[in-house]
Formats: sequence, structure tokens, C-alpha cells
Amino acid sequence: MSDTNEITRLLSAHAGGDKEAMPLLFGMVYADLKRLAHNRRASGPRYETLDTTGLVHEAYLKLVGGEGAAGANRGHFFNVASQTMRQVLVDYARAQLREKRGGGVKAQPLDDAQVATNREAETIVAIDRALERLAVESPRMARVFEARYFAGLSTEETGLAVGASQRTTERDWSNARKWLRNELAQGGQPGSTEPAASPP
Repeated sequence: MSDTNEITRLLSAHAGGDKEAMPLLFGMVYADLKRLAHNRRASGPRYETLDTTGLVHEAYLKLVGGEGAAGANRGHFFNVASQTMRQVLVDYARAQLREKRGGGVKAQPLDDAQVATNREAETIVAIDRALERLAVESPRMARVFEARYFAGLSTEETGLAVGASQRTTERDWSNARKWLRNELAQGGQPGSTEPAASPP
């Protein structure tokens, strides 16, 4: 895992307005969450969605120092972790779809697990694209959806990540799901807008 002191320093710098801290922090957290995701996925059935809530919390405890971390750091970490888990899941989904297309290898019959994995991958990529469009209309609503769906954060954690009250967060979550459902239906895309992992 990355150096805890460096992660904490970057979180503090980001909280203080340092615009260079976020890309550095994202790179460090991305590598760690991707490693955790790879290990978690390798130990279970391939078609199951990554346990995003567990990954984010595990990374938080290891990187920020657990219960002793400042509340501001916790909120900023959840913000970064939401973006990171979205990228990790979308990367996995795109890799799965590349495998589905064969990459020059002779096609083999698909079993139920592979079909489920392909469907899940298509859903994640479609939602990622739709979420980019939502971010143009309502950046906060898009961030709430990102935190709840991709990172599996609770309402409280999502509120910390986006700097909003619980009531506002719940309203944004509900509205974002409706917006994305309509968007996916109009585009003929598959999938559910339920969280990739059930929030605690």
C-alpha cells in the first residue's frame, strides 16, 4: 500500500485548495484500489461485482489511518475513492468487453457466468457514459450517483464526499437514478441503476 503519511498530506493539501494534490492522490489511491480489487476478484466467482464498499473502507483504513483520521480527511478520501472505484470498475468492464470480442482468439461457447459478466460490463460502461452527460447538467447529482453506485458509500459517507446534507444527498440520489434510468431507456442500453454494492 502507499505511504500513509503521503496520502494524509495530499488529502490535507487538497482540502486546503491545492489543485495539484488531487491528481497525485488519485494516482496513488487508484493503484492501491486496483490492487485490492484484483486480489478480491481473483478470490471469488468472476461474474460477481467487486465488493466496492469493502474495498473503499479497507483502503480508507489502511491509507488514512482508521479512526484517528480527521473528519475532513475522511470526506475528501471518500470523494477521491468514489472517482477511483468508478475508474477501476469501468476499466474492468472495458477489459471484459474486449475479451468478449475475442481479441483474435477463436470464440468459445459462453456459460451462464460469462453471460452475466458481459451483461454487467455493458451496464457499467453504459452508466459511465450517461453519468458524463449528467455531470454537465448537475455536477453534484452526478457525484452523488458516482459515490453511491460505484463506491457503494452510505448516504452519510456520500454527503461527506460531496459536502451536502443527508436530505440533499438522498434527494440527489433519487433524482439521479430516475435521470439515468430514462437516459439508458432512451439509448436502448441494458442495466440497473441500483448500487454496484449495497450501501451499508
